[in-house]
Amino acid sequence: MRWFFLAILALSAQPTDAREVQSHGLFFERWLGDNFFGGYVPRSYTQKWDVPASVNRDHGGIPVNPKAIKYGTPIDMGDALRQFDIDEPFLLIVGFWEQTTPELKNWVNAQVITVTPELWRKLWGRITATDLERLIAVIKDKSLTLEQARAKAKIVKAASPFTDAVIQVNPKIDGSQRRLQCSIRFDDFFQHLVPGGNKDKVRSAKIFGRAIPPVAAPPRSTIVPSSSR
Repeated sequence: MRWFFLAILALSAQPTDAREVQSHGLFFERWLGDNFFGGYVPRSYTQKWDVPASVNRDHGGIPVNPKAIKYGTPIDMGDALRQFDIDEPFLLIVGFWEQTTPELKNWVNAQVITVTPELWRKLWGRITATDLERLIAVIKDKSLTLEQARAKAKIVKAASPFTDAVIQVNPKIDGSQRRLQCSIRFDDFFQHLVPGGNKDKVRSAKIFGRAIPPVAAPPRSTIVPSSSR
């Protein structure tokens, strides 16, 4: 666990929201790597798969996409166009956490799903790459102010084919980014990817029969207010 506490120290100077997301994702990825994928650590956070197929020798030999998600919230899948382009089966491993004390978060549900290309395509409905590129063009149009880009992207997103799909597209437009991500709503995740699965909280969530250990929240005493930087 030494790696995890070192990671927390490195994250402690970041804004709270970013720190918590990164620390949970890092903990979950490293725990999975240590326990099921030979201690594998991604070489880059921009690589196509967090765990390549060649590393997954014991659980299907397909690439792995781990997600650490707050219970009851959408499952963030990442860049919309990259996700749309997936055309191979992959293992989606989702751990749902809940804060039980100010210092501790526990894992209250976990799911492991083999996602086939056919199932993945079905989640996108009638959305095409052209549809995504059209929306991305609006998001990245620098002739539009941030407010104008948000408003125009909202109009595009609120129409078919986006409204007909299970996958939700999420424009991210602010002073530091203009990009399109995607997610799956909590209830839709269980309805379409885990039909018949139990979405209720459990006392000890497990992956491949092994309980996920609790994760300590990043120390808040070291947060430096953004206004003082």
